[in-house]
Amino acid sequence: MASPFTVRRARASDVPAIESLVAPYVRRRILIGKERVAYYESIQEFEVAEVPGGELVGCGALHTLWEDLGEIRTLAVSERWLHHGVGHAILEQLQRDAVELGLKRLFCLTFEVDFFSGHGFHPIGETVVSPEVYAELVRSSDEGVAEFLELARVKPNTLGNTRMLKLLDAPPAVEIPS
Repeated sequence: MASPFTVRRARASDVPAIESLVAPYVRRRILIGKERVAYYESIQEFEVAEVPGGELVGCGALHTLWEDLGEIRTLAVSERWLHHGVGHAILEQLQRDAVELGLKRLFCLTFEVDFFSGHGFHPIGETVVSPEVYAELVRSSDEGVAEFLELARVKPNTLGNTRMLKLLDAPPAVEIPS
C-alpha cells in the first residue's frame, strides 16, 4: 500500500502552511515562534510532508551548526496526522540530508524525549563541542545556537526541554569496479 503522504523539500510557497503547522506548538510553548521572514530565510533547511491534494501535514528542518554537527528544528505534525508516521518520515529524511551534508552528529532540544529516543537520540548533559568550537559558536546570532550552548539569555526558552544527540552512520562506501 502506498503511503498516504510524501516527504519533499520545502518551497518558499510553503511558508504560510509551515507557520500554520507550527502555531499550535508555539501556543503550547513547545516550539519557539519565529517571524515569517525567518522561515523564508531558512526554507532550504525544511522538509515537508504533503498529502494528495497539496495539504502540508508536517514539517521539520535541519540546521548546520558546525562542520560535523547539525540540529533538528521545528519538527511539527498536524494534530490529525499524529501517530501516522509523519514525524518519523520527516526525521528520517532530515537524517539522510545530514549524512549527505557530511554531518556526523545531530542535536535536538525537545520535550518529545520518547520520540527522539526511539530514533537513536540520547540525552546529553554538557556541551558536545571543544572549547575552540564553543568560542566560535558563541559569536552566532542564531537563537538555536544559543540554546545549543545553553547561554543564559535563552534559558527561559529551554526550561523543561531535554538536550539530545545522535551519532550518524556514514553511508556505505560505493566501490567502482576497475
